[in-house]
Amino acid sequence: MDFSYSAEQETLRREIIKFAKERLNTGVIARDHHQEFPRDLWLACGEMGLQGLPVPEALGGAGMDPLSCTIALEAFGYGCRDNGLVFSVCAHLLSCVVPMWRFGTPEQQARYLPRLCNGTLIGIHAMTEPGSGSDSFGLKTRAVRDGDGWRINGSKTFISNAPVADVIIVFALTDPAKGFHGGVTAFLMERDTPGLTASKKIEKMGMRTSPFGELAFDDVFVPDTAILGTLGGGSAIFTHAMDWERILLFAAHVGQMERLLDLGVQYARTRQQGGKAIGKYQAVSHKLADLKVNLEASRLLLYRSATKLDRTRAVSLDAAMTKLFVSESLVKGAMDVLQVFAGYGYSVEYEIEREVRDAIGSRIYSGTSDIQRNIIASWLRL
Repeated sequence: MDFSYSAEQETLRREIIKFAKERLNTGVIARDHHQEFPRDLWLACGEMGLQGLPVPEALGGAGMDPLSCTIALEAFGYGCRDNGLVFSVCAHLLSCVVPMWRFGTPEQQARYLPRLCNGTLIGIHAMTEPGSGSDSFGLKTRAVRDGDGWRINGSKTFISNAPVADVIIVFALTDPAKGFHGGVTAFLMERDTPGLTASKKIEKMGMRTSPFGELAFDDVFVPDTAILGTLGGGSAIFTHAMDWERILLFAAHVGQMERLLDLGVQYARTRQQGGKAIGKYQAVSHKLADLKVNLEASRLLLYRSATKLDRTRAVSLDAAMTKLFVSESLVKGAMDVLQVFAGYGYSVEYEIEREVRDAIGSRIYSGTSDIQRNIIASWLRL
């Protein structure tokens, strides 16, 4: 299978890296310290077209195929040192924009997609609840029929971009007897919908420039026209979004891994100990060699999975394997590069400790590593 870049993909990768390095990397340490979401940089990403990569041009996007989107987000993750900003853009794109594009009515698409694609609106989807975590089968939020609409009550937590969101896709039980398969529906609502409240951002360990928080639904009324997809079709929408997210979000992490490798190699070539560069010691060079192997293996798995996104429903297995392998490789690679930098890596100034903090969450969001292993095992009929 040939994954050589086309001329257009080469240009795309080069331009996104140049944009990210020139526009997005100033003041990252301070933004991380203050847990500041950079809306001006978010809008700059919108001007670059990053929030609407796969959406047809007629709906405000860039109209790219899944593999080109993957290459674009990998370049974004490589060029941008603000991993939180990268995560926020990917969460918006993959959990809200893609479902809106794939399942929205023409009216819903016309109302929201152009502004979601240029970044003037921020979108989220809300599935995780306080009592369920990664277990989407444990959903408790209810939507009950009320005239020509629905009354929604419940709460969501750990929702990426929730404190700054304008448009929300919320998953709620409409038929508890059917449960997740056939009993869950996705609803669209806007931030100022009566009864909907968003919490302040929750402080967290990494990705601190990407805010996340809680949502509460207190007798929120939405009309039938707010249903995304079909009544009871929420599980299909969520699964589709997860397939995209577990591949394309982790494209950005492959880019982050390549950036970490570059930093580690450059440091190992110049840092002297015992009269020679530390890269001449196998205790250092083997860590970077392992990172190189994991980077290239991650990239191959990623590209293969991306080519399947539009071809088969069986891509969920590939998505789970990609998410598991890339996230575990990223965390190991970040820890190894910190060890190469030693005391300097532990200091804020060198920005390696932030890379480690940012990497840790990759084993948790989009379904934990254990959940991915459960998915893979189920495909093996275990």
